[in-house]
Amino acid sequence: MLESTFKFPDQTAFYKGKVRDVYTIEDKWMVMFVSDRISAFDVVLPRPIPYKGQVLNQIAAIMLDATKDIVPNWVKSVPLPNATVGLKCDTFPVEMVVRGNLTGHAWRTYKSGKRELCGVALPEGLKENDYFPSPIITPTTKAHEGHDEDISREEIISSGLVSKEDYEQLEKYTLALFQRGRELAAKRGLILVDTKYEFGKIGDTIYLIDEIHTPDSSRYFYAEGYEEKQKAGEAQKQLSKEFVREWLMENGFQGKEGQQVPEMTDAFVESVTNRYIELFENITGQQFKKEDVSNEDSEKKIIEALKGLK
Repeated sequence: MLESTFKFPDQTAFYKGKVRDVYTIEDKWMVMFVSDRISAFDVVLPRPIPYKGQVLNQIAAIMLDATKDIVPNWVKSVPLPNATVGLKCDTFPVEMVVRGNLTGHAWRTYKSGKRELCGVALPEGLKENDYFPSPIITPTTKAHEGHDEDISREEIISSGLVSKEDYEQLEKYTLALFQRGRELAAKRGLILVDTKYEFGKIGDTIYLIDEIHTPDSSRYFYAEGYEEKQKAGEAQKQLSKEFVREWLMENGFQGKEGQQVPEMTDAFVESVTNRYIELFENITGQQFKKEDVSNEDSEKKIIEALKGLK
């Protein structure tokens, strides 16, 4: 599905994100469709990736269920392979990025000579993909459009974006969720390298929202061969969206003004689908089943799910 065009009973709002189409019902429920759109460098690429939405939604559902003892989450039901129904929360305006290894944006920052990221000091003497002594939290602002921006813990609290009490709780939840994610990944022969969590609030209760531990929000390495590759200075075999970013950079695109997205061939699109399916099967231990649901059936199932909440 590239995009959804539904109109539900008692619908009060609609938001189209880079990847998700979000419907608000009665200002208290949310219907989240995960499309097959794919973004990189905060740009939506021109071609969808078949079954990507299903992969993301189903991994998130499994992972949210596996972490609900740590923090309550927004999910009430998953009526479709690519859609979830749940609570509408007042979203915190920051994303909690947590990193266990020096990879991606953190590595690019480190490689440039900087030894601080989002107010967190980075130790000397690390190589790309090395473990940090302990996981670090490098938050970003949550942008509806354009680029998310790095921000420090101190800036978040001093500016009033999040209260000190709430932010300290978000930190605790973030580290506990990351530890659980690492444990789940390890059982499947993977290393959860970095990820991000989003949170919201209803009354005094903080909820985990959106998706977690998916290839759009996380990076995984294969545990087998990790040490050998580090010693040899070789690239790690990974399951994440980073390979899409790397392909774009190799073809002269980093989301900067004036740059054109390179042609996404059928073969490349198919390879991205296969990588997403590979991650699903590796992280969940389940066989992926491609499911196609018509718009008419989708609408019916969502309406039934919403009736069940009333």
